[in-house]
Amino acid sequence: MSTVTTSETDWLRVSNGPAPPFSVFNKPIQKSEQDDRDYRIILLDNGLQATLIHDAHADKAAASLDVAVGHLYDPYLSKNNGGSNAYTSTSNTNYYFNVATPGLSGALERFAGFFHSPLFAPSCTTRELNAVDSEHKKNHQADMWRIFQLNKHLSKEGHPWNKFGSGNKDSLSKTAKILKAKGLLVDTENESVSKSASPSPDPSRKSSPAPSIASINGEPEADGGAVGRETRRRLVEWWSHEYCASRMRLCVIGKESLDELSELTSTLFSPVPNRGRDALPIIPDHPFGPNEKGTLVSVQTIMSFHALEISFPLAWQPPFWKHKPANFLSHFLGHEGPGSLHSYLKNKGWVTTLSSGPQNLGRGFAMFKVTVHLTEDGFQHHLDVIEATFQYLALLRASKLDAFHQREIAKVSDIRFRFKEKKRPDEYATAITEYMSWPVPKELMLKAPEVTWDWDSDVGETEVLNFLETFRVTEGRVVLMATGTEHAKIASADTTWETEPWYGTSYRVERFDEKSIEKASPNAISELFLPRPNEFIPTDLQVEKRVVAQPLNRPHLIRETPLTTLWHKKDDRFFVPKAHAVIDIRSPAGNETARAAVMTKLYADIVNDSLTEYSYDADLAGLSYNFMSHTSGLYVSISGYNDKLSVLVRKVLEAVKSLSVDPQRLVVMKEQVILEWRNFFLGQSYTLSDYFGRYLLTADQWTLEEKLKELPSITASDIQAHVKRLLSQVNLRILAAGNIYKDEALKIADLAQDGLGISPLTAVELNDRALILPEANSSLTYYVHFGPIADEKLRVVSSLLTQILSEPAFNVLRTQEQLGYIVHCAPWLLAGSSEKGLRIVVQSEKTPGYLEERVEAFLNGMKATIENMTEEEVLEQKSGLEKKWLEKDKNLADETSYFVGHITTGHWDFLRRENDAQLLQSVTKEDVLKLFLANVHPSSATRSKLSVHMISQKPHAKRVSPAASQAFETLLREAGVEIDAEAWKKSLGGDGTPLATDFVNYWKQVFETKENATQLLSAIPELVQKYPVPGESKDIPRSDISYIKDLKAFKAGLTPSVDPGPMVQWGDLPVSRF
Repeated sequence: MSTVTTSETDWLRVSNGPAPPFSVFNKPIQKSEQDDRDYRIILLDNGLQATLIHDAHADKAAASLDVAVGHLYDPYLSKNNGGSNAYTSTSNTNYYFNVATPGLSGALERFAGFFHSPLFAPSCTTRELNAVDSEHKKNHQADMWRIFQLNKHLSKEGHPWNKFGSGNKDSLSKTAKILKAKGLLVDTENESVSKSASPSPDPSRKSSPAPSIASINGEPEADGGAVGRETRRRLVEWWSHEYCASRMRLCVIGKESLDELSELTSTLFSPVPNRGRDALPIIPDHPFGPNEKGTLVSVQTIMSFHALEISFPLAWQPPFWKHKPANFLSHFLGHEGPGSLHSYLKNKGWVTTLSSGPQNLGRGFAMFKVTVHLTEDGFQHHLDVIEATFQYLALLRASKLDAFHQREIAKVSDIRFRFKEKKRPDEYATAITEYMSWPVPKELMLKAPEVTWDWDSDVGETEVLNFLETFRVTEGRVVLMATGTEHAKIASADTTWETEPWYGTSYRVERFDEKSIEKASPNAISELFLPRPNEFIPTDLQVEKRVVAQPLNRPHLIRETPLTTLWHKKDDRFFVPKAHAVIDIRSPAGNETARAAVMTKLYADIVNDSLTEYSYDADLAGLSYNFMSHTSGLYVSISGYNDKLSVLVRKVLEAVKSLSVDPQRLVVMKEQVILEWRNFFLGQSYTLSDYFGRYLLTADQWTLEEKLKELPSITASDIQAHVKRLLSQVNLRILAAGNIYKDEALKIADLAQDGLGISPLTAVELNDRALILPEANSSLTYYVHFGPIADEKLRVVSSLLTQILSEPAFNVLRTQEQLGYIVHCAPWLLAGSSEKGLRIVVQSEKTPGYLEERVEAFLNGMKATIENMTEEEVLEQKSGLEKKWLEKDKNLADETSYFVGHITTGHWDFLRRENDAQLLQSVTKEDVLKLFLANVHPSSATRSKLSVHMISQKPHAKRVSPAASQAFETLLREAGVEIDAEAWKKSLGGDGTPLATDFVNYWKQVFETKENATQLLSAIPELVQKYPVPGESKDIPRSDISYIKDLKAFKAGLTPSVDPGPMVQWGDLPVSRF
């Protein structure tokens, strides 16, 4: 563990010009040899630290500000081609944005204002509470969140980790509600607020262009009433106490010089107050005490899977940055090569995946985790899996840890850092602001998190052995995950289950007995041994760097035969010793029936399974492969350091062509596929509506139900025969790009096509096909069709229209109407990428029929918005889209991915972005409006629309609508009951639609002495039913819509798309004169 101090002599005081004075760190920042950016660290007088990055080649600027407080310290919880976001973690909260480089100064000024003069507008209180609540509800059935919270729930009482972290409406307003119930709540409605928290003189949001029925009939208190105002007051109080400049770390990336960035940062962020708070608050106490250790926690999951996770308390890891001992141990425990724990358990048929590694839970404490996904048989043998894990740990304790292990880890990390490529600037800025809080020398801020040093003394090995000594049964916790039905197979009949309060997760806790502890050590499994030296670590890292005036913006076609098209591009832009080889194997046999599609997928899974031991060392050394099935065949990609790329290519292709299917492993693969497909229907509802939308608009696609029916009867011999037939009729589309020469690309193509037969179908016939909607009306996935991408003008105008619609859709449907947390408005390319349209997705507690009404109301309102756009506004939108299209690829992987998209579709339109940007200049507002009225607006007689409604089967708690409460008030007055119409609203607070149970309980207390109380209260359920909250009653079928009753019959009536084939003939190959 390293201790770091910074001397005053390391800082240079700067005081000139109008900017407030600041200090500059005067040591050079150690960076990657590949990195052409300039760095500077400055310290403002208020304690805020900033890392400034000058990137002369940037076309995108970014900033990130990290505040060193997260939910553990909390008592509650596109016009410039840019975007912003934020996230709250356990010990930090991070805010970030990206913007086109000319817009940095203005964006940074607004960004800084969030931290020295936030609005905390009262009118936004209810909206933000609902947003948090909606996000929580989105995650409520997600096992990851449920188990995460259960682990927190089962930690030491009173520890910050024990609290509910993500928050919901109840948890955020709980304190205010308690104070109100006790009569201790002082309503601040008429009291003055501090300037920093006062509302903007302008409205915080514009009204919806198409107000919903709810917003017309009810005028809920936007500030949440007395409870909302108290919740806001406590938030402002917390902010004014915890948000301190000394806790803030900023990173700014731009084209401006370091001096300009320094002055800009000092001017904009010096007003952030320093409140004298601890700069990096640490929680040194670990949430695992004696009661939490040595336990087995069984937990019931929503989805069908079997897994176990072993957790050991661990010290906070950043102070161990030099030797990274926890990562060293992870190298062994997570290894998948011969002799590994994974290999042993896999050969037993007990596991499918195994991973391990440290996890920093909060600033001050961490956990080391071993996560194992089990087969059904492995679940039955979970105690044997646990025992084997602890015996492997015993093996590590008893073994001599040869120096070559650490040398390999250090060498690979050094190579990775040396050739580290650029990424999206906002991602990079965010990573840097988090690293700035690490206890490392400032000059090593970039290097220390990435690089592992050699053991230059006994310190590194001692750190490893100290950690290893604590990885014992009595010191850890095991969590066993499966559905309740699966747990019932191994639990006794009288097992008692407890319930976690926030998610309702069922669990039970038991302690390991002495027998289990004794069996954990010493190691008695002869098949376990430590990894051997890694032969895949690259040694040839030479890159021929030929500087060219203008890098090529496309690959070249260097082979075209009936069997193969081969594209190649020698890297002339990024100059790293890396390459990509992509082989798209298309065959008419791959997807011709549902059974064929299942066998193609199973074969890909079996090939991957067979290559695990061999390929793991390559992956560790920075060379990886991907092999998968798709609707037209199989897909192979190999990427990483090019030194030994050809070795891995040969091995993977040999397996693809000649693997003998192991019947025993096939059983495991089939089991996993069944779970995967069945679990899909338990996922987020918007993914299901998207799935059905895709299915309806794709010519050759089988439903999961159709494929599940075929799966049980498929045998190893069936797959063997199927693959032989598939590979006898193929068309290969290959790309070799990066630090790889033409002759090497040709050798890869030779390897790929050796022994394969030619497809009877042409390359164009093997392209995927979409289905075209007729010109008639027919979660929510709402899709309107534009047309073929081959129509250049349509392609460009529709892109501009989509950009114009996207931000208002989010603002209206999510921010203003609060329909749900998930709202998307984006282009949708159909199968084969030859047709496109517009897709709007909303996931909500409201009914899909109501959501569709709100989407159509939004689109109705957008007609006037587009009509009233000024020329300047249109130019701003066009400029943002142009910058998006012309934004440079940040690394070799980004460039290759773009090329692959045009090669696998067979369209070859590599210069589409540049050409579309040029065509965009001639597009007018009239073009956009014409397309909108013809293809998108609900009144259009020519638009083609498909909407998919996913109807929740979970009953929701009834709420009282404004109409129902008004009818009840009328009923009370008619009964001669004197009421204060505002009293109940203030008492229940919220958005004016209280839960029916709360509404009934309130009036019960009011009617305590009334003779006719029972009769009056009995009317409430009837009124709730008669006057439902909009969007919370059953959808009424619409007469103007055609409902699809038979999916297959509907698809059969649609016309397949016409694939354009190669859209550009590049003339790269010589043309025969004969």
